[in-house]
Amino acid sequence: MPDKILNGWVVVDKPLGPSSHEVTVWVKEILGAKKAGHAGTLDPNASGVLPIAIGKATKLLKALSKSDKEYIAVAKFENPVDEEELKKIASEFVGKIWQIPPEMSAVKRRLRVRKVYSIEFLEFKSDLVLFKTHVQHGTYIRKLIQDWGELMGNPGGMVELRRIRSGPFDIKQAVILQDLKDATVFYEQGVSKELEKIILPMEAGVSHLKRITVSDSAVSALCYGANLARPGVEKVDKDINKNDLVAVFTKRGELIGLGNALMNSKQIMSAKKGFVVDMNTVVMPRDKYPRAWKTRK
Repeated sequence: MPDKILNGWVVVDKPLGPSSHEVTVWVKEILGAKKAGHAGTLDPNASGVLPIAIGKATKLLKALSKSDKEYIAVAKFENPVDEEELKKIASEFVGKIWQIPPEMSAVKRRLRVRKVYSIEFLEFKSDLVLFKTHVQHGTYIRKLIQDWGELMGNPGGMVELRRIRSGPFDIKQAVILQDLKDATVFYEQGVSKELEKIILPMEAGVSHLKRITVSDSAVSALCYGANLARPGVEKVDKDINKNDLVAVFTKRGELIGLGNALMNSKQIMSAKKGFVVDMNTVVMPRDKYPRAWKTRK
């Protein structure tokens, strides 16, 4: 397969049953890719958006590691739920909360702070509650439900969880594995249209990050490992803070790589010289743009 297809993102609508790792292996085998990795693990009993990076896009997985998520969940309590009581209790969980991951979680069980951006209740039916929530990465929805149950004196647990967004990817972009397999078969028969729709470009995985656009003359040096200096900057997004992970692009909208900002937006624009981004990930081929720099003898 051409470079464009084997270096990008596949947003899978993960089914119930298999682990995120198993789904990633299946995608890798279907495409015949050398590398693949997933962003944001979903438990076997959860479904929904599972972004899978293919080829060089695996270098960008860290761009999604701290991205926020949205879920739809079904909670079941031992007894019928008082709607107003639960809504009042849940409102206290919007904002910064303390959480200890559940016993069955894959991470170390220690107290940590996470942020819940919103909780929206969609339906109540006796002891069952359907709700939607937008949370910071690493927030356990199962634990939210357990905490609500404890405060109501009505023990509860999660019976269904579906992720509808992970960072820049949402459920509208997700495909089932069978569709990916079918598109691959069509591709092998000379029809690439469907597969090209499914495999998103590397740039799609960093669309949630602030960006810095550079001049053509700066591209090659960055691809060879140089940090971004102020003279090479063409355009800067607003509200970049020092140490933020930023995406560095060409003027044509091609992703060069990622780096940590060494200055905020105002400082970058007012500076005359100095390094502005510490480049730590490069995905563009070295010689795609001509050299505009000289090596020291």
